[in-house]
Amino acid sequence: MVLLVDDQAMVGEAVRRELEPEHDIDFHYCAKPDEAVAVAERTRPTVILQDLVMPGIDGLTLVRRYRANPATRDIPIIVLSTKEDPLMKSAAFAAGANDYLVKLPDTIELVARIRYHSRSYLNLQQRDEAYRALRQSQQQLLETNLELQRLTNSDGLTGLSNRRYFDEYLGAEWKRANREQSQLALLMIDVDSFKAYNDTYGHVAGDEVLRRVAAVIRENCARPADLPARFGGEEFAMILPSTTPGGARLLAEKVRRAIESLQVPHSGSLVGQHVTVSIGGTAIVPGADLPFSRIVEIADAGLYQAKRNGRNQVVMTS
Repeated sequence: MVLLVDDQAMVGEAVRRELEPEHDIDFHYCAKPDEAVAVAERTRPTVILQDLVMPGIDGLTLVRRYRANPATRDIPIIVLSTKEDPLMKSAAFAAGANDYLVKLPDTIELVARIRYHSRSYLNLQQRDEAYRALRQSQQQLLETNLELQRLTNSDGLTGLSNRRYFDEYLGAEWKRANREQSQLALLMIDVDSFKAYNDTYGHVAGDEVLRRVAAVIRENCARPADLPARFGGEEFAMILPSTTPGGARLLAEKVRRAIESLQVPHSGSLVGQHVTVSIGGTAIVPGADLPFSRIVEIADAGLYQAKRNGRNQVVMTS
């Protein structure tokens, strides 16, 4: 696709005749230099043949306008001059021209230059398109991998972290707390009389209860480092790095009260008429010779004590 910009109609006709035998070259002609950029935007040529001397606007200014326009800035430009002038040639290349010919050039040379610059431009477009496609593919792959990672680490019912990721995260935080000798807190949360709830209201309703309990737990993990997780069944956990026993207890009580205030009916409850939870917790500074499972055992002991004490309460152990 060739666009000739020249105010002389006889030059346009001469170039058209030179290119007419080349069936794979489409020729377009623009006689008004002030319309050249708009015509180039519309026709999207692969080469622009640009006269240097025209009324109203000089060719170098027009070359600069092509280069300043996002739609035409990469199109190869062959400037046409009436003479071989080194200074003019240098100025043309400085303005952004790709080639320089004295008009009217020999047909063989003109066609060869057009084909060369067209191929270069089309290769550039294909490369840019391939690069854009690659970047898009990479972005889609990244998003897919992130989604797969999220799904791998998430519990399908509640959206909280699953047991696998809980173990990974707790292990990492245990090592960090041991290294920094800082406190690490863990809350173990169990829905009271959940089997009785399922037996009375059905498993669909039971799943909804688990989702609502999970939402309360998630809302109370305010810091980025806090991790809410579904430990298994109707049991949940909250990993709370750099948290004191007092801070962990306050948060546990907040969670317990928030779940009780949901006022979810539970006629099979042993502690009232609504869904409640029992919570066991601990906050310790890890020891180098202890596995991270130790903090789970300690928090679990508190949970079992809360159950034995009558449920719907918090017990902190150490």
